[in-house]
Amino acid sequence: MNTPTALIVGGTSGIGLATARRLRARGADVHIVGRGKERIELAASDPDLIAHAADGGDAAAIGDVATSIGCIDWLVLTLSGSDGAGAIADLEVAALRAAFDAKLFAHITTLQAVLPHLAPDGSITLLGAASARAAIPGTAGLAAINGAVEALVKPLAVELAPIRVNAISPGVVDTPWWSGFPEDARRAYFDQATSSLPSRHLATADDVAEVVAIVATNPNIAGTVVEADGGARLVTAG
Repeated sequence: MNTPTALIVGGTSGIGLATARRLRARGADVHIVGRGKERIELAASDPDLIAHAADGGDAAAIGDVATSIGCIDWLVLTLSGSDGAGAIADLEVAALRAAFDAKLFAHITTLQAVLPHLAPDGSITLLGAASARAAIPGTAGLAAINGAVEALVKPLAVELAPIRVNAISPGVVDTPWWSGFPEDARRAYFDQATSSLPSRHLATADDVAEVVAIVATNPNIAGTVVEADGGARLVTAG
């Protein structure tokens, strides 16, 4: 039996890195891509992972990485940026455009670059967010970005079949995405958000990565957005 090959773009921290480790534990050869030198060095300290430096928005660089790998069975995209949040009256359009570039267009660019190298029975797993369907003030920009990412799933699942296309939609997850917030503010928000969830659980990167790994590898899941949000969609946000 051939060893499957996974490529995680945005795989040097947070959910991406946790997913890479999950897929490696399943026996795959796992390649991870990230931009920051420190992140690449951190990920490379794990000898079971093969790290590459490239920007998800750079089609040529991602294409070179894919070419160097060869046939890819599981493509996982966990690209993201830090912009896009804020009240609509104050949200800078230029910042929102940059946020779309960092997530939506980086997803599309990477997908296009890797597609020629995907196995005919492979999979593509995208990362959206619960903000796509939530009603939380100050998240209209994030909702638009993640809603656009998740809207790719159904048409691409039909267009690219039998390659399977899915997405994971997490809620609040304790990852480095929040590192720009002061510690006390971050903890206060986590406590408030967690107390409103049916799960009463603050998700970790590994919680979400477990779901990503299942969706990426299960041959019977296609055209689906899997909500791994602790039940956030069931409660009133405010």
